[in-house]
Amino acid sequence: MTRVEKSELIDNLANSFKESSAVVVCDYKGLTVQDLEALRKLIREVGGQVQVVKNTLANLALTNAEKTGLELTGTNIFIWSDDQISLAKVVVKFAKDKEPFVVKQGHFEGEAVDAAHVEAISKMPSREELLGMLLSVWTAPARNFVTGLDNLAKKKESEAA
Repeated sequence: MTRVEKSELIDNLANSFKESSAVVVCDYKGLTVQDLEALRKLIREVGGQVQVVKNTLANLALTNAEKTGLELTGTNIFIWSDDQISLAKVVVKFAKDKEPFVVKQGHFEGEAVDAAHVEAISKMPSREELLGMLLSVWTAPARNFVTGLDNLAKKKESEAA
């Protein structure tokens, strides 16, 4: 890889990292090519990206994207997305299913976090689940009112009979 190609890669990664709200760094050593392709497919489904990059290049890209505090050692795969919760859910589930794959650390909302934090975020409800809960709360008064009217109508019918 020439110096120009490395510079372009760093710039592209920095722009991608800057636009994302979550970056997760994982150890992929021991995974098969099929496992990596399955991971890429799962991440694409939630709107994320996956790339294996040398630590020195990734460190430069992360620094340019103002995402500091990550210690990059060993074999790393970088996974990033704008949807933190979906990304964390997919990565943590994949790590549980594929034994050699390990979540090392991440960068969420402007700060470096450890693997435990990534796992905690994965347990949060997704945006769709939260919207469903909110809709349920909003419709509860109307649902209770209709149920009350229905019970009142049944009571009046039974008294009239």
